[in-house]
Amino acid sequence: LLSIEACRTRGVEVAGLIFNRYPNAPDDAEASNPEQLRRLSGVPVIGLLPELDVDVAAGRWDGLDRGKDILDLGALETGPLDFSAAIEADRDCVWHPFSQMREYLGEQPNPLMIVGGRGSRLRDSEGRKYIDGVSSLWVNIHGHRNRRLDGAITKQLGKVAHSTLLGLANEPSSLLARRLVEITPPDLSRVFYSDSGSTAVEIALKVAFQFQKQTGRSLKKEFVSFANAYHGDTIGAVSVGGQDLFHSIFKPLLFETHSMPAAYCFRCPIESEYPGCELACLDELEAFVGANHERLAGLIFEPKVQGAAGIIVQPPGYMTRVGEICRRHDLLLIADEVATGFGRTGELFACGLEGLNPDIMTLAKGITGGYMPLAATLFREEIYEAFLGAYEEYKTFFHGHTYTGNPLACAVALENIDLIGEDLFLDGVRDNARRLTAMLGPLAKLSGVGDVRQCGLMAGIELVADTATARPFPPGRRVGRAVTLKAREKGVIIRPLGDTVVLMPPLNISGNDLDELVGATAEAISETLE
Repeated sequence: LLSIEACRTRGVEVAGLIFNRYPNAPDDAEASNPEQLRRLSGVPVIGLLPELDVDVAAGRWDGLDRGKDILDLGALETGPLDFSAAIEADRDCVWHPFSQMREYLGEQPNPLMIVGGRGSRLRDSEGRKYIDGVSSLWVNIHGHRNRRLDGAITKQLGKVAHSTLLGLANEPSSLLARRLVEITPPDLSRVFYSDSGSTAVEIALKVAFQFQKQTGRSLKKEFVSFANAYHGDTIGAVSVGGQDLFHSIFKPLLFETHSMPAAYCFRCPIESEYPGCELACLDELEAFVGANHERLAGLIFEPKVQGAAGIIVQPPGYMTRVGEICRRHDLLLIADEVATGFGRTGELFACGLEGLNPDIMTLAKGITGGYMPLAATLFREEIYEAFLGAYEEYKTFFHGHTYTGNPLACAVALENIDLIGEDLFLDGVRDNARRLTAMLGPLAKLSGVGDVRQCGLMAGIELVADTATARPFPPGRRVGRAVTLKAREKGVIIRPLGDTVVLMPPLNISGNDLDELVGATAEAISETLE
């Protein structure tokens, strides 16, 4: 059992067990070993080898019936590789996120059931392998089954899996908070944990609102956000979102916010062109904030890249000017780095691309390297201090989650940050980004490709019906979806945002895998549009 555990914790898959000195076991206890180990480990027994009386010189091999198979390889087929129960349960019981279930259940006889992974590759229940072209929804940084991340969880599991952070502390969450304060932009000094990007944003909004009230500025209670923004799916996060496809149905439940035009150079809202425009798309924001700052609590935005909008990359200087507007008019600046954090843009955080220092920062996705759900919201010290006082003043931030500061998640997050911080890691990400830039160049010339956008290892390929006018395909054509299904046939898993095909591989993907990912995507686009 210890050997099986040692193999599994190091990413070695155990296909079966073979026993020596059978069938003449010396006692009943040893004779029970095969069945007991099969039961305890879930690994099939595929061989019972007898002890042989061998005389090599005489060519005598007594005790071995050469006409009989000793290894029962057929046991493997009915052992742990049988995923029929899971496949049936998925079809009968699971409601998948962001999925039209009629389409999902009708497009193939069985779901694509992922059962394993290593490095940049995933493996399905049929044994097929795929490049994980979206980092399992933008979270995987170091590839699957990284030995050091595996080991961090195993080590912590030997201590305690979970202990509440309500009134208690635990070692991993305390040490992780210190590390986050050290690596994030200056002046962020306090960490509030949660378990997803949505909840991290919810905390940011609630704290910003309560901070203004507790510092004597109770009129400052409204928020500014941007068109096309996506900050999560809880009610507060949806209120500051700008994705009508996802959010419009919930409008009666939302609080009012002020949505400003966002940079979208391919479809410029003011029909101008960078750099000649001089970032005129921010003029409306500046005018509105200048006229209404006395009632505005804060501004939330995704620095450098609007992810779910279709990897829309902001031009140089854009986020710097956003920060200047907030500072000039006393707005709390909330930087949502859920998608862009932890090296995805080539810098540790996207704010670092222009030296932006927000008042509040939200982190999730890559924080654990794709291993465990965890999120963190960081605050400047003056915000934290506004919540200090006697209990009866009720300045406490009455918010929390059952798994806040989960020790397993925090332990693997610490190891993830250590891996990112090692020499040359971010240099490797930048090298991969340059390689990706070179490979995306030819895709921009494909028929039906309207725009190719990239920042670090985030890329979006927007498909259009007419490249001359940027006219989109009718939504019912599902062109982006068709491309991703075609890519799946070529051994690549990617996911579209509407008709924008997104590439966001693990940061340490090999050059060969990156070549294969982009090549398969190009072929899928060409074949689908033809």
